[in-house]
Formats: sequence, C-alpha cells, structure tokens
Amino acid sequence: MMQELETPVAGQADALLSVSDLTVRFGSLVAVNKVSFEAGRGKITSLIGPNGAGKSTLFNLVSGAITPSAGVVRFDGRVLTGAGPKQMLAAGLARSFQITNLFFELSVRENLRLASQFLERGRGLLRPIASSRAALQRVDELVEQFNLGKKTEELAGFLSHGEQRRLEIAVALASRPRMLLLDEPTQGMSHTDTQETGAMIRRLAADSLTILLVEHDVDLVMSLSDHVVVMHQGQKLYEGTPQDVRRNPAVQSAYFGDAAHA
Repeated sequence: MMQELETPVAGQADALLSVSDLTVRFGSLVAVNKVSFEAGRGKITSLIGPNGAGKSTLFNLVSGAITPSAGVVRFDGRVLTGAGPKQMLAAGLARSFQITNLFFELSVRENLRLASQFLERGRGLLRPIASSRAALQRVDELVEQFNLGKKTEELAGFLSHGEQRRLEIAVALASRPRMLLLDEPTQGMSHTDTQETGAMIRRLAADSLTILLVEHDVDLVMSLSDHVVVMHQGQKLYEGTPQDVRRNPAVQSAYFGDAAHA
C-alpha cells in the first residue's frame, strides 16, 4: 500500500528523487538490498553494474513497476513508496521501457496523441479528436522537438529501431513529466543511432528535465552523467561523478576490470 504523502524533507532541496534503504525480496532472494541514492534536479543520474547486479530491479522499484519490501521512495519531497506507474506519472515521473512499448499498428501521430490525452485528465477520451486542444498542441510540440515531421503518418511498426526508440521517449514526455526514467534507451542501436540518442538526452537535461538512466554503454554513461550509481550483487557498490567512479578500485575490480586501466 502506498504511504501517505509527506511534506518535503529538510536537506533535500536539490534532490528531485530520493531513495532510502530500498529493498525487495523474492522469497529467500534479496534482489535489492538497502540501496540509497538521490537524483538532483535537472541532472542525469545513471545506474550501472554487471549483469545481475540488480539495476533493472532497482529501476522498476523506483518507477512503481515493483513494490518494495522495505525502504522509502520520495519524489519532490513526497513519499511515493508503493505507488503504481499511473500514480507516479500523475506525480510527474515517466519512464521508457527496455523493450519498445508502442502501438505498432497506429501512426506516429496517433501514438503521440494517445499519450498526450493525459493532459486532458481523463476527459479527452470522451471528446472528438479535434476538440482535444491541449493534446493536439502537445503532439505538434513533440513532432517538432523530436524531428518526426516526415514520419507523422507512418505506422510505428514500420519505423527503424532507432526511430521507434526516439518515438517512445517522445511518448514518455507527452505528459510533461518533471523526471524521465530511461531503461536501456540505446539497446540494439547502431553506433550512429546511439550517438544521436545521447545528444538527445543531453538536450532534454539542458531543458531542466531530471533523468534517471539505466544503460549498458559505459562510455555513453560516462559522457552523459552528472552522477553515477554502481550496483553489484543487489547492493550499491559506489556512487560519485563519472571520474570518481572510474578511479574507484572496488568498481574497477567488480565492473570495469582491465578495461578501466586501458
């Protein structure tokens, strides 16, 4: 059950997201064990770690996809522990998925319009499309922002993989969230698409959007991030700036290995 909302906690003025001692158990397995970190407003915070480190599970705990066994999730000072994805979205936190989550049989414009109906606060689905002014205006903004003008009437299923991922991020931003959670946004992308996605993430952060990123491409993470949290065996191993993370001996041993010294 979701905990009651609280007033902002002193000392967290610069943190939009605050995670304290977050834990989840699946039977006897402790998948995430007492993890704490903060994500600064308008900053890019990344979760990294070897396969099986617990970063995706932690991401799902933060986004509301999984209910924690213990610990607290605060967003903008409010306790949202146990809130589901819809409650998180209403609070201003949106996410993308590791596997593309679009309506492939609908056009790019229709995918964006359906996501933008959130701005009508439940009223838009009962109105003629033409009268949903806020939603239609948001669609036009996203089409321009994500350079989708030549693709608006194309079915989402016919887009390239890179274009689908770009559309999915646009869909996640349709509700004007204050924080975006990105789960492996460059998975399966070519080098060129990866670089373009990285540039897009930088632009989003430059517009004061707070971003929490789970990403396997270490070089991309280190070039994008303001703060990096390293996971290992379900626990936080270390956190700091990209430079500090690369230099940390425990991180080098557990994650980077010989590559850290290359």
